[in-house]
Amino acid sequence: MNLEALVNPSVLTQPVYEPGKPIEDVARELGLDPATIIKLASNENPFGPSPRAKAAAARALDQGELYPDGGCVALRARLARAYGLDAGQFVIGNGSNELLELLGHVFLRPGDEVVMGNPAFAVYKLVTLLFGAKPVEVPLVNHKHDLAALAAAVTPRTKLIFVPSPNNPTGTANTEAELLAFARSLPEHVVFAFDEAYAEYLENPPDLRPLIREGRKIVCLRTFSKIYGLASLRVGYGYASPAMAALLNRVRQPFNVNAIGQAAAIAALDDGAFVANCVRDNRAGLAQLEAGLCALGLKTVPSVANFILAKVGDGARVFAELQKRGVIVRPMKPYGMPEWLRLTVGTPAQNERLLGTLAEVLCG
Repeated sequence: MNLEALVNPSVLTQPVYEPGKPIEDVARELGLDPATIIKLASNENPFGPSPRAKAAAARALDQGELYPDGGCVALRARLARAYGLDAGQFVIGNGSNELLELLGHVFLRPGDEVVMGNPAFAVYKLVTLLFGAKPVEVPLVNHKHDLAALAAAVTPRTKLIFVPSPNNPTGTANTEAELLAFARSLPEHVVFAFDEAYAEYLENPPDLRPLIREGRKIVCLRTFSKIYGLASLRVGYGYASPAMAALLNRVRQPFNVNAIGQAAAIAALDDGAFVANCVRDNRAGLAQLEAGLCALGLKTVPSVANFILAKVGDGARVFAELQKRGVIVRPMKPYGMPEWLRLTVGTPAQNERLLGTLAEVLCG
């Protein structure tokens, strides 16, 4: 009997997430000096973590022999103060990706349906398939989530509905009024997962806490991987009703978030000046890329996040040529957009190099 005969059949057809390539891998494959490569593929913060977060992480490492706080008590207390909620309304994950999987553990069974936009974050579909549920994908309109169409796609078999705002990979966002009306329109048997991974980049992020206080079945998801610059430490969190948070914590693995990440996350929340500077510099960088791409005659999707889509024609070719020149971006073919690339906003110098290299590739 071969190994595959012992495997859960759904595992053999489960798609695999393809992350942006690390700098070291590209350097090794193409014979490049890693120091000359810039990575603008994974929507990471080019300004790194705040000095406060780095200092807190270093202090935590001094006790690296100890297990972390399995309940993330201090981090949940700090988040509770920030949001005006109870600590028992938070669940901490190994990145917000883990929280998506926890939702699957709690709510999904084979035959259930999960409604999501297309294109949107790939992990929504991966988690759905992992638990034997059916993804119901609703096309975006003008690269933005069509909330009315999402609501219309709900059936008696729908368990979860995912809406990110801003959306990855398009960088578009729905208004607070649209989201509140949408959430209130959902039937009682549907759990609404609102993904706020890029919310800190918005001038006025939507606030769904009133709906949580009303007792609606909503969980909001955030991450320290983006504006806080802590992607390598993998810390995310969700907030919801006490009952919802308790269910997610039931299926969460013990010690799922390391002590270094917890310490850095708490310190990052206390560094509002760093976040404000990142928001300011990201907006300037986004404007720099928009102007440069327009000068190249390229169509873009107006973005409010820390990345932008550019229509370059043969996306696979342009991606490969950029990579040969030490510029890593994200091709959009896996999202059904083969003519597009997703470009993360970098530092001013990185943005300038990206635009210059892109011009070279397109002219060539």
